[in-house]
Amino acid sequence: MPEATNNYKKLHEISRQTRILEGIDSLLHWDQETYMPEDAAAIRAEQQKIMAGLVHKGRIAKPFVNALAKLIDIKTGKVLVKGLGSAKNAALKVWRREYLKETALPTQFVEDFAKLTSQSVLVWRSARQENSFRRFAPYLEKIIQMNRKKADLLGYKEHPYDALLDAYEPEMTTKRITPIFSDLKQFLVGLIKKIQQKTQIDDHFLFGKFSESKQMAFSQKILKGMHYDMRRGRLDFSIHPFSSAAHPTDSRITTRIHPSSLLSNVRSVMHEAGHGLYEMGLPINEYGSPLGEHASLGIHESQSRWWETRIGQSLPFWEHYFPILQKEFKEFQKVSLKEFYKASNKVEPTFIRVEADEVTYNLHVILRFEIEKALIEGSLPIKEIPEAWNAKFKELLGLVPSTDAEGCLQDIHWSLGSFGYFPTYTLGNLYAAQFFATFEQAFPKWEKSVAEGELEFIKEWLEKSIFQFGRQYSSFELVEKVSDAPFSSKSFCHYLETKYKDIYRF
Repeated sequence: MPEATNNYKKLHEISRQTRILEGIDSLLHWDQETYMPEDAAAIRAEQQKIMAGLVHKGRIAKPFVNALAKLIDIKTGKVLVKGLGSAKNAALKVWRREYLKETALPTQFVEDFAKLTSQSVLVWRSARQENSFRRFAPYLEKIIQMNRKKADLLGYKEHPYDALLDAYEPEMTTKRITPIFSDLKQFLVGLIKKIQQKTQIDDHFLFGKFSESKQMAFSQKILKGMHYDMRRGRLDFSIHPFSSAAHPTDSRITTRIHPSSLLSNVRSVMHEAGHGLYEMGLPINEYGSPLGEHASLGIHESQSRWWETRIGQSLPFWEHYFPILQKEFKEFQKVSLKEFYKASNKVEPTFIRVEADEVTYNLHVILRFEIEKALIEGSLPIKEIPEAWNAKFKELLGLVPSTDAEGCLQDIHWSLGSFGYFPTYTLGNLYAAQFFATFEQAFPKWEKSVAEGELEFIKEWLEKSIFQFGRQYSSFELVEKVSDAPFSSKSFCHYLETKYKDIYRF
């Protein structure tokens, strides 16, 4: 027992050093998206290439492999020691899993991929501003080629997209996710039709010229209410809002100010703060081990969407914060809470995913999943992306983007090489709904507390129910552990049907 414990401690220490390097790399990415001078791009790409190589080498270095091999059979996955407990045994299996994936990727490939994506982000940014997919296309083609190669190197049983999806959502496959998304798509299209048959909600007062400084001051009040710790985080601006965690005591978020939409910034801040709270809530003493990491990107997205939609778009939340908003913005002094709540939950197809309402949002994600899958399998040529995007958008949402910027160039993900990431947004909504159903049982009077401005009890429940476990459980295991039911889309569909039936009266 003592020897096993000592060997585990040594393995954790070695892994922690690599995790620290990874945190440094995340700071380079954060800086590139916030404060980095434009002319620093070329050398920054070299810096990120070097850091990616160092992280990769650390994960497959002999000291790490030797320490891991003393505790688990790397070939079979059988734990070789007793007495560590179920949590540490789970960590060993995750370490082995990640090691096998890392060894499948040559260091040169990892470095080249990091350099390419660092360069392509800047090209995407310019292409988006110029509404020119043609300018970004050559870089995207290289990224797709490297993702295909990555899938081949990692290996897959049925579809190359599986290898990429698995990197963000372990154990999820194209075969498993396709029927889930297909059923959800059918449900959402039907729900939208019901809503469109009713009188549309007036939300004109949500749009106009609102003071940027007042918007940020209001968002800071929300962050304080959420107990987002500014001693361990910060809020900045970026073109595409994101969260970046170097370690549990440095979890930063960004937002952007929409030129005319007041709620855009509020939702962006709450979304990214949800991510930040998850990172801050992970066990600090487990930092560097799988038990100190998020369970998956889908679970991560469940936290951001939890705060953005289930709390931030709820009536109780605005019962507390709407009077504060009215004091800051005189434009709302003649608007009633009921009018504001309905307007903030208006369902109407729009072009931009991050600005989409709860009902149409997941159709944006499903569109991206279908296009990514086609690109990776080679059934969709890169040059045909804008046309394919617009056709699917027309099919799902009844609109046709007029520019590449409001169409296939709106997201940063492809420039980062993140194929397989998009499905986690919808999975996050589904996970969040199933978690929330359990939360409501634990706190049947949660709405009263939230209406009084109390949010800390929510954060504490999430820490106890989800954060504390790190990667001890897979997404599916965690969902079942929390909800005492297998993962499904039922809770999410029930939530949407109930909420919007009340709002639109159908």
